[in-house]
Amino acid sequence: MPTVDEIARDAEDVVTSPSDETVRELAETMRDENVGSVVVIEDGEPVGIVTDRDITVRGVAKENDPDNTTAGDVMTGDLVVVNAHDEITELIETLDAAGVRRMPVVDGDEIAGIVTLDDIAVLLAVELDGIAEEMTSLSNVIRSGSPPY
Repeated sequence: MPTVDEIARDAEDVVTSPSDETVRELAETMRDENVGSVVVIEDGEPVGIVTDRDITVRGVAKENDPDNTTAGDVMTGDLVVVNAHDEITELIETLDAAGVRRMPVVDGDEIAGIVTLDDIAVLLAVELDGIAEEMTSLSNVIRSGSPPY
């Protein structure tokens, strides 16, 4: 089974912001970058994550002013991360335990990427396709070596 860094998006693909960025700026960044989350960085380290759902639920639904509400106000601050060298099974267990769909990937204290449930779904689809091909090959071998009745 591959490790997290083999399926995660690279650090260059992680959209980040400082904690004082406004909700409006975050929403515009998500729109412009076509992403559903922004990792909040302070002193070079990830300290939180803001998702499009956070903006909706913690920002808009609470009728906060998007020009005066910040990333720090709406972010999930107890950031759960996964190590770049962890196995995929550890990633899945961590995602499940945390109840999240996106998770920053770290190597030491630095952001190494981000991984989502979509990335895992793609990996599983590829793995299942490989298994299906192997089963077809095995089935052909069994048929060719078996008597007709």
